Amino acid sequence: MDGSGAGAKAGTGKRPNERLSSWFVRSGWSKGELARQVNRRARQLGAHHISTDTSRVRRWLDGEQPREPIPRILSELFSERFGSVVAIEDLGLRTAHQSPSTSGVDLPWAGPQTVSLLSEFSRSDLMLARRGFLGTSLGLAAGPALIEPMQRWLVPTPGADQPPPGVASTAASGAGQRRGGLSTPELELLESTTVMFRQWDAQCGGGLRRKAVVGQLHEVTDLLQESHPEATAKRLFNCAAELAELAGWMSYDVGLQPTAQKYFVLALHAAKEAGDKPLGSFVLSSMSRQMIHLGRPDDALELIHLAQYGSRDCATARTQSMLYAMEARAYANMGQPSKCKRAVRMAEDTFDDADLDGGPEPDWIRFFSEAELNAENAHSYRDLAYVAGRSPTYASLAEPAMKRAVELFEHDAVHQRSYALNLIGMATVHLLKQEPEQATVLASRALDVARKVRSERVNNRLRKTVDTAARDYGDVAEVVDLTDKLTAQLPETAQAV
Repeated sequence: MDGSGAGAKAGTGKRPNERLSSWFVRSGWSKGELARQVNRRARQLGAHHISTDTSRVRRWLDGEQPREPIPRILSELFSERFGSVVAIEDLGLRTAHQSPSTSGVDLPWAGPQTVSLLSEFSRSDLMLARRGFLGTSLGLAAGPALIEPMQRWLVPTPGADQPPPGVASTAASGAGQRRGGLSTPELELLESTTVMFRQWDAQCGGGLRRKAVVGQLHEVTDLLQESHPEATAKRLFNCAAELAELAGWMSYDVGLQPTAQKYFVLALHAAKEAGDKPLGSFVLSSMSRQMIHLGRPDDALELIHLAQYGSRDCATARTQSMLYAMEARAYANMGQPSKCKRAVRMAEDTFDDADLDGGPEPDWIRFFSEAELNAENAHSYRDLAYVAGRSPTYASLAEPAMKRAVELFEHDAVHQRSYALNLIGMATVHLLKQEPEQATVLASRALDVARKVRSERVNNRLRKTVDTAARDYGDVAEVVDLTDKLTAQLPETAQAV
């Protein structure tokens, strides 16, 4: 028994699953290929008991309902194949019953519930990771089911004049409060630890320290269940928001998309409790990036506009520039070149004002450097090129900005994942310009970096780029050599999460 069946024999009163069959036929996969992909994804999730074969796939098509985590895995695989969200229900499969704390994104916008949900979800994540079922009990939200709850980020919370959870009343006798509260050095240590985790993520990828970040988040939520002065409680909520966003980003980086979305949503709730609208806009930008990755640029644009509106009076020029750059990415993927170009110009013009702000900026936005600005704008033009049918004009617009990003990241010892991603981006630009030999040089350099960075996102983009080169230029010697090198040096193995 491989754990992927429904426990009943095939053909016993079941009707063929026409929905699953339709998606399967359109995918172009064979039964064996789908089985291999399911097994690979299961290993990445830690579900090592899954061992699917062609006969099992045939039984699913015949109507057998697989047990979790198979429905979730199939949903993710087909979503990635078609570039848009393919829900479990779209495949004619049933979802397991989920408690409100682990399903959906429409959560109560109130401090006590935010603390409780952060604590429960981080604890479950740590426990399920040890048991080998990480991320298998969640589903992705998209469209109105995602956007409408996020719009409540700007709605005042009922009872906002009451002290939030963890805040000690000035009239309270101090019962239940930590003696003396958290000291300033203790708070600063918590905050500096988050900075350190963020640097590790940029340098080593999300697969190396994700569980450590989740563990730190759980510790902070424990502190939030105690009484503190209001200023301390807000700093703790801010710390929780940053850690939850980082846990979401690292989950996204290793391919755990539903888990990532859940952390992003909880991070936005915590940012609201902290009263930090710029941080909330940053969380929304991370959610927007994920939606672009999942082929939902309309949702990405809604999230970015919400971020821009919510932080219009308080975000620094650097943060506003980042939001314009993400707006350009969304417009590019929607095939709207004039709006994309306008957003690119706004990103560049606003970034020029970043040094004029004067005051210190939060650590979470410091990643948005000149290199990152060039990288985002280059990817916008690159995406436009693909949407416009591999347009060489937009590829030419992407090339100088991508080249500049690669030059800057090459000498950045911290942002190695960004270096790899932009090497891959530059390789795709050369492919768009029908220059396969130059593309293989960049992709080979990216492979050298990818071997040091534990990022499934980098690995998948590199594999996809090399697959495209092999499909279009399979008779070019450099492409053949790179394909062999990739197979030998970057095997498809599970990521540590």
